[in-house]
Amino acid sequence: MSAQPAFDAIRYPFGETTPALGESIELAPGLRWLRMGLPFALNHINLWLLEDTLDGVRGWTIVDCGIDSPPTRAAWEQVFATQLGGLPVLRVVVTHMHPDHVGLAHWLTARWNCLLWMSATDYAVSCMAARGCMTIGGEPMAAHYAAHGLADPQTLAAIRKRTDYYTGLVPAMPTRFVRLQDGDVLRIGERDWRCVAGYGHAPEHISLYSEADALFIAGDMLLPRISTNISVNDNEPLSNPLQQFLDSLARFSTLLSDDTLIFPSHGLPFRGALARIGQLQQHHHERLAEVIQACATPQTAADLLPVLFKRPLDVHQITFAMGESIAHLHKLWFDGQLRRLEDGGVYRFVR
Repeated sequence: MSAQPAFDAIRYPFGETTPALGESIELAPGLRWLRMGLPFALNHINLWLLEDTLDGVRGWTIVDCGIDSPPTRAAWEQVFATQLGGLPVLRVVVTHMHPDHVGLAHWLTARWNCLLWMSATDYAVSCMAARGCMTIGGEPMAAHYAAHGLADPQTLAAIRKRTDYYTGLVPAMPTRFVRLQDGDVLRIGERDWRCVAGYGHAPEHISLYSEADALFIAGDMLLPRISTNISVNDNEPLSNPLQQFLDSLARFSTLLSDDTLIFPSHGLPFRGALARIGQLQQHHHERLAEVIQACATPQTAADLLPVLFKRPLDVHQITFAMGESIAHLHKLWFDGQLRRLEDGGVYRFVR
């Protein structure tokens, strides 16, 4: 295993400066950076404004939306009043189905009478979740984590109560959309943006790559200081998302260079994509090695939380941590390095 690239290989060309709520910073000609708040430990999301011309009309494309909340709507109204130069929003592009990215798509597209552009897979999942056809949280999630060893009654009770987690942040979805697929090229303003699909974090995450200008709107697939959440969820209990994510990182390493300017959904814009990809690959390989070592005796995903996470976790963080723990076990299980045992409805994994 190669030595971990130093974090000083990650370069932040704009320093620690961030846009104030309702304001924007121009990072490249025709590309502006917004930041909206989130009510979680991860307390912000980065959003993007791209100058555009569509059907002969000058305006803006929005990339990602923020959650549906009064503060986020108010911040957008301030953006509309002060940051658009009197021009309209022409389309809304969403990288994937998580609430901080798609939550306000219904409001933004109605507000500007424009269309949502998104992968079909993530659009369908968002629609099902927003309409209550697929529960994210609640009893299915509690049962899923209980089957992987989570036994604390208070934590399970709190998870069971979270039946409105998705619908509270994404209360509706647009009824029409434009499908984005890997390899599609969007002409936005003066740039061609290639759609790059990534997997493991969401069903069909779409990043945008301007090869000519070495710009990459990464969404959640490439973050500078935190690792992207990779989870096995209750609605896809036999999935192998960590393998999908590692395969996506390997593909990104053939597209990007350390000079590519990366626009992540969380954290600061940065250069050093190959170094960061190397760090993320090393991180997961180290976690996999720790899991194999722990599984000298049968272990549940819950047993491995102290192995994989060295800090206290609240209920919201436990839901992500359990999904991550299962994801690491599943990769090793799919690779044939672990066996899965079932006893009394609880899964344990062992070498």
